[in-house]
Amino acid sequence: MKQPAPLQPGDRVQMVAASSALIGDAALARLDGGISVLQGWGLEVELPPLTGRSWGYLAGSDQERRGDLEAAARRGADLLACVRGGWGAARLLEQPLALPCRWLLGFSDVTSLLWAQLAQGQGGAIHGPLLTTLGAEPAWSQERLRAVLFGEPLAPLQGEGWVGGSAKGPLLAANLTVATHLLGTSHLPDLRGAILVLEDVGEAPYRIERMLTHWRLCGALQKLGGIGLGAFSDCDGNSGGASSDCFSLEQVLRERTADLDMPVVAGLPVGHVAGNAALPLGVMAELDGDSGQLRIGPAATQL
Repeated sequence: MKQPAPLQPGDRVQMVAASSALIGDAALARLDGGISVLQGWGLEVELPPLTGRSWGYLAGSDQERRGDLEAAARRGADLLACVRGGWGAARLLEQPLALPCRWLLGFSDVTSLLWAQLAQGQGGAIHGPLLTTLGAEPAWSQERLRAVLFGEPLAPLQGEGWVGGSAKGPLLAANLTVATHLLGTSHLPDLRGAILVLEDVGEAPYRIERMLTHWRLCGALQKLGGIGLGAFSDCDGNSGGASSDCFSLEQVLRERTADLDMPVVAGLPVGHVAGNAALPLGVMAELDGDSGQLRIGPAATQL
């Protein structure tokens, strides 16, 4: 898949508010922190009037939020950096929305836009920190994102091998809840042979199990070449019963992935945690269930 050219100092960044509203002094401070990181890399961040804009719980009407993406295309921005997640990005896909081969950064709810860009055959989607989380990322994570954007080699990510073996294929990453609601739509990238890294937040184990069961029933999980599991933050609660009556998060994840005849690596530093490693989607990757490593780009074994 064609990828956009690596960034250089002086390239322009357009902020995109595609999901929930950005309101409050704390949110604005987090936004400023992310902008400062990008500016520290020599990038020019354009500052459209997004703060305080809202329509209910969304960061503006569908037309306004779609306008962020269309304006960035018209102005030729080199990087579209999503402000925050929450909910709302999928609504923008109800009408035709061309997502050109351009760097697009975000995660969580932004999964909808990242996967739609891939489904349109365009590279440049990065599953990584939002502008409101970037400033709080550890130094290694910020440096990893810079390396992705500026075309530099990436170090392997270390996790815990659950199912052995190795697989090579195009890299995908997603919030499980958001990606589940893309199944059966035209915005789903090709899953055949892909290395898929999943993460989520605030979902009880039975809900995680229900979503993974849906993936199995429609044959989506079985198409993959390998499965990586990132952080499932605040997902180890239960539905109100005694703990002895419930499966743990780890039990659910292991049981729903163990029999798929593919490598599975858990504990990857991806998701709603400080240390959300940037992943360039659509590039070749290798998942090694024996060493517990995810290797990307030149670090992956040549096909």
